[in-house]
Amino acid sequence: MKDVAREAGVSLGTVSNVLNRPEVVAEATRTRVLKAIDSLGYIRAEETRRLRGWASRVIAVMVPDLADPFSAALASGVEQAAREAGLGILVCTGAHDPAQAARHLSLVTSHQVRGAVLASGEGADRTVAALHRNAVPFVVAGQHTPRPAACSVGTDDATGGHAAVRHLTERGHRLIAYVGGPDGLQRMRDRRRGALSALDRADLPPTALRELPCTDLTVGAGRDAGHRILGLTHRPTAVFCAGDLLALGVLQALYEAGLRVPDDIAVAGYDDIALAASAVVPLTSVRQPAAAMGLRAGRLLIEDTARGAVHEHTHIVLRPELVVRRSTMGSPVR
Repeated sequence: MKDVAREAGVSLGTVSNVLNRPEVVAEATRTRVLKAIDSLGYIRAEETRRLRGWASRVIAVMVPDLADPFSAALASGVEQAAREAGLGILVCTGAHDPAQAARHLSLVTSHQVRGAVLASGEGADRTVAALHRNAVPFVVAGQHTPRPAACSVGTDDATGGHAAVRHLTERGHRLIAYVGGPDGLQRMRDRRRGALSALDRADLPPTALRELPCTDLTVGAGRDAGHRILGLTHRPTAVFCAGDLLALGVLQALYEAGLRVPDDIAVAGYDDIALAASAVVPLTSVRQPAAAMGLRAGRLLIEDTARGAVHEHTHIVLRPELVVRRSTMGSPVR
C-alpha cells in the first residue's frame, strides 16, 4: 500500500478508502490510485492464510452484469458445477465500474478462491493478464480462445451469424441492417464475419449489410439503432441484431413507428434469452447455451484445479442453433 500511495502521490488513508470506501474519494484521485494499483500489480493478501481452507471450497465467477440474462444464465451454470462438487461460488460483477472491478480482482488474485470462471467481455484482457500474473487458475467462458495458458468454453459465433443471415436471405431479403455490439469484443467481430459470409453465399455484395454499430448490448442501445433504421433513405427489409436485448429495443422502436414485424420488416437476434420467445412478436434468435457453457466451464476449472499440476488445456467449442420464430416468418420478399 505504501508503494501504491507513493506511485499515486496520495496518503495511505486515501489508498485504503479507494479499496474499501471508493465513494468518498474524488473521481480523479480514485482513477490515479487505480492506475497505480494496476501498474504495480498490487493485491491485498491480508487474511490469506486464514482463508486458505475457505478458498479451496469456493470458485469465483466473474461476469459483467447479472442484470444481463446471458451473464445470469452463465453464472447459474457455474453454480451447478460447483454444487455437484460440493463447492460454493463467489459472484463478481461490475466490470464497467473500475473501483468495483479492482476490488473483485484484488480478492480473486490474492488466492482467496480456488480459481475463476471469467466471462468474456470488455476489460477481460486486463483481468486475464492479472490472473496470469498472480498464477490464479481460470477458464474463459463465452468465447473460444486458442490461448494455450487457459481452458476455454465458447460457441462458434461466425457460424451463428452465418445461420441468421442465411435464413434472412433465403426468405428473400436483399438489404439487411446489422445492429452490432462493441467491436472490441471478438464474438461481435465473429458474428459480423459470419453475416458477411452468408451474403457472399447468396451472391450479395457486402454493401447489402447496412451496419449500425452500438457501444453496448442493451435494450436502450437497440431502441436507438431502431430509430436510426427508420431514418435510412433505403430502409432494409430485415434486421439482424448481435444480441437479443438489442433486438428487443429495435422491436420497440419499430412498433412505436407503426411498422409491423415481420410483414413490414423482419427482425432476428442472438443468444436466445428467455425474453426472446415471450416478446410481443416471438423473436427468431441464434441460441447460445449460456447455462451449458457455464456448467462446462465450471467443471473444467474444478477438474484442472484438482489435478494440482501442469496439464494440457482444453478448448471446447459449442455449436449455436438458429431458433426460427414469428419475427422473421412473414411472406417471402419478392
